[in-house]
Amino acid sequence: MTQHPTQSPQFFLTAPSPCPYLEGQFERKVFTHLVGDKAPELNDLLTQGGFRRSQNIAYRPACETCRACVSVRILAQEFGPTKNMKRIMKRNADLIGTAHDAEPSTEQYALFRSYLDARHRRGGMSDMTVLDYAMMVEDTHVDTKVIEYRRRGPDSFITGRGEGPLMAVALTDQMADGLSMVYSFYDPAFEDRSLGTFMILDHIRRAVAAGLPHVYLGYWVNGARKMAYKVRFKPQEHLGPNGWDRYD
Repeated sequence: MTQHPTQSPQFFLTAPSPCPYLEGQFERKVFTHLVGDKAPELNDLLTQGGFRRSQNIAYRPACETCRACVSVRILAQEFGPTKNMKRIMKRNADLIGTAHDAEPSTEQYALFRSYLDARHRRGGMSDMTVLDYAMMVEDTHVDTKVIEYRRRGPDSFITGRGEGPLMAVALTDQMADGLSMVYSFYDPAFEDRSLGTFMILDHIRRAVAAGLPHVYLGYWVNGARKMAYKVRFKPQEHLGPNGWDRYD
């Protein structure tokens, strides 16, 4: 793997390409590499500045004519669930999430493929192979965990682990000021459980338990319906020209 200096990271700009969220728009991204001993510190700083991580790359939008992408982070310590969110937590009370080191498995990939085939058949990740998935999980130089969600078993209160088939997975970076949800997916057969929402609620719970102030959700894209869920978790902050602004 090519090594890059971490004291003074180099930033690069991608060529314009069609936006995957807004029809008729073109996106550009500025990015740098996250490698070496300083990668965790750099990832913290860049995430706080609106970047996202994908493998060993940190990137953020740098579009010429559009500012629809807005970085969102939940104020975990102040969060209060809505009535619907409380119902979702109750509906999934039989699940437990177990954090593992960032190591891929065939079971994870099988669930990942089922999720993509059901929810994102035409998306940019639809042709990812098992090797691509393995790289997505393990190509990280920061503190990354894979959280696997399974049903609670009779020994879960002792072991802290669920049992049975894998139902949902979250790839999560643990940062100095919060948790950053890099990617998550779930069994599409359990659509009625609202597992995507449940995993965000579980990350808020984890952040609160760890005394961390934030859960980073990535970008809310104003005008993109499939991103609208991100603004439901309030209070939260949006990154603007003058820094992070509260959004209730």
